[in-house]
Amino acid sequence: MPVFLFLFIILPIAEMVVLIKVGGMIGVLNTIGLVLLTAVIGAWLLRQQGLATLLRANQRLNSGELPAKEVAEGLILAVGGALLLTPGFITDAVGFACLLPGSRHWLAAKALTRMTVAGQAQSRSFFFRAGGGAGPFGQGPFDAHGPFGPQRPFDRDANGDIIEGEFQDQTDSDRDKLEKK
Repeated sequence: MPVFLFLFIILPIAEMVVLIKVGGMIGVLNTIGLVLLTAVIGAWLLRQQGLATLLRANQRLNSGELPAKEVAEGLILAVGGALLLTPGFITDAVGFACLLPGSRHWLAAKALTRMTVAGQAQSRSFFFRAGGGAGPFGQGPFDAHGPFGPQRPFDRDANGDIIEGEFQDQTDSDRDKLEKK
């Protein structure tokens, strides 16, 4: 409850006080221009830092690593971008702190100490669960279709273990052998 009290009552009042004081010092039009300028600079910085974070996450995925730090930084970038689009100087200051690399790396490190990644140690596979479903293929938002389109259910043996393997389709070569006989 104290967080919501701060976000929805105290922060807007503080933003109005700061906007009124700055407007009284530099003028109304200059204050509006400054708020718009911070939004434009924030959007440019968000695009630049967001693309860099996305490229780093893609490189880590391609090397077979889990991009946990990049995911945390992406969430911090999204929060920072939303704060920069909100009119006011207090939210702009926090938004810029989320977008600047040094403070963002520090915030991501703090966030990662509170996050856990669920996975299966033996099969070295993992999944992210984002909602109230029973699991990646159970009843709920991540059922047989999955969050990214249709998914093939895993083949399991009698113990419930996933059966992994490779196969080669021999139907064409078998047909050629039969035709030669």
